[in-house]
Amino acid sequence: MNVSRPAVHPVEAPPVTEAAVHGPRVRMKDVQGMPGTKGGLFLRLSQFSFAIISVSVMATTSDFRSATAFSLWSLTLAFVDIYALLVKRSLRNHKAIRLFTIGDGITSTLTFAAACASAGITVLIGNDLNKCAFNHCTRFETATAMAFISWFAMSPSFLMNFWSLASQ
Repeated sequence: MNVSRPAVHPVEAPPVTEAAVHGPRVRMKDVQGMPGTKGGLFLRLSQFSFAIISVSVMATTSDFRSATAFSLWSLTLAFVDIYALLVKRSLRNHKAIRLFTIGDGITSTLTFAAACASAGITVLIGNDLNKCAFNHCTRFETATAMAFISWFAMSPSFLMNFWSLASQ
């Protein structure tokens, strides 16, 4: 039997890459509530609607001009979410997530601070000074409650964006 002997040819080892050491990177699934998802759109629209209700209630008072602050951040990001859902585009871009996280963090903090300040003023006027007859305490309390509900809807958006940013 005439069997050829195998020849050994030296082969250089491929360079070690991060994917070879740690395995391939897998993108995290889009969790509902993140930008570009139906849950994210729901959170944005609920933030905006409760903020609009709060501002509308405050607008019915006579001293509205001296006691309001409002942001269109939630409405803008709701439009971005609608666009992403219509064109079926993922918003998992690192720069976009960073922008959403910083914007949501600032807006969430300011909304919470404004709601707390409004609650403090409402308690001062209603309970401490007993001047609810001269002021619009019920309207202020309703507007403050809507501001807190808007903040409750804004917090998951911030946390989801922060989680997504941290996981990249």
